[in-house]
Amino acid sequence: MWLASELMFFAGLFAMYFTVRSVMPEEEWAAQADNVALVFPLINTTVLVLSSVTCQAGVFAAERFQPVRTGTLLQVTKWGMNEWMTLTYLMGSFFIAGQIFEYAELVEHGLTISSSAYGSVFYLATGFHGLHVIGGLIAFLFLLGRSFRAKRFTHHEVTTGLVVSYYWHFVDVVWIALFLVIYVLK
Repeated sequence: MWLASELMFFAGLFAMYFTVRSVMPEEEWAAQADNVALVFPLINTTVLVLSSVTCQAGVFAAERFQPVRTGTLLQVTKWGMNEWMTLTYLMGSFFIAGQIFEYAELVEHGLTISSSAYGSVFYLATGFHGLHVIGGLIAFLFLLGRSFRAKRFTHHEVTTGLVVSYYWHFVDVVWIALFLVIYVLK
């Protein structure tokens, strides 16, 4: 139910984007959209999408009841849930740092939340997504804390890993849609 409500929230953001785009003069929209680069957000998006792969690898390890690695740190095939989820956390943190860097660049070029309707739509959509990524990062910290604290790795820890992964995959899918609309379609 919670993910369904989140889906409705983001549907509202997409509706806002397309409504503002439909009423704003095309030349004005294009001038503002040209401030937004594609290369760095593409790299950032790639890292976020790959973090879903590492998250799923963590789920597979959890389903094997393997909380920690059984080999060296360089033997990624023997990693446990904790290593995969830590890597996912780091990749999500990279995404947030990249978003902050992008915002700083855009503000330097005059695109702010109050500079235009495009700026408002851009920052609201990407900013709320960023807040959801931060929420996912907090969930990973709780997951890892619970895993390290558990005396035995049971179905309870596996279920926690699954639930966190559902949320993370949702956030990634939403970003793919936002990326396509905001950065590719412009």
